[in-house]
Amino acid sequence: MKRSTRAAGAALIAVATVGAGLLATAPAATAATTGATAAYNGVCGSGYKVVNSMPVADVGTVYLTYNSSTGKNCVVTIRNTSGSPTYMVAYLRNVESDHAAYDEGEYRSYAGPVYTYARGVCVEWGGVIDTWQSWNYGSNCGTFAAKGNDKDWFAGER
Repeated sequence: MKRSTRAAGAALIAVATVGAGLLATAPAATAATTGATAAYNGVCGSGYKVVNSMPVADVGTVYLTYNSSTGKNCVVTIRNTSGSPTYMVAYLRNVESDHAAYDEGEYRSYAGPVYTYARGVCVEWGGVIDTWQSWNYGSNCGTFAAKGNDKDWFAGER
């Protein structure tokens, strides 16, 4: 996992780990979705299926995947088009154990994958591409699976 010392990224990761209480009150910016959506690239590995995704403005998509055999989730943030290296983050946290994993750095096409065990518990996950971010708090809970996909997420410029 490559980690950068970029101050803005470190501050963003620190804020994200505080949880929904801090950012839930932030005004949610609507993410433009006029561009092509980045397709999941399978980088999480064999057995991982996409269980949720959200746009990062019109520049990419964050994917949350799950492997039912291992009980692990995986997150990858993918740009719509590859290009010059740009700042990116893939972030994932098990809200029960507080185990968090992230990958941040200058990438051409994607950040991640990052993994955490989260069988039957909620996760926080999100991503950043350049100045745009999307975060999802307390979703994809094993006990809530029958209730459908709740959209409790924040998207906007960092």
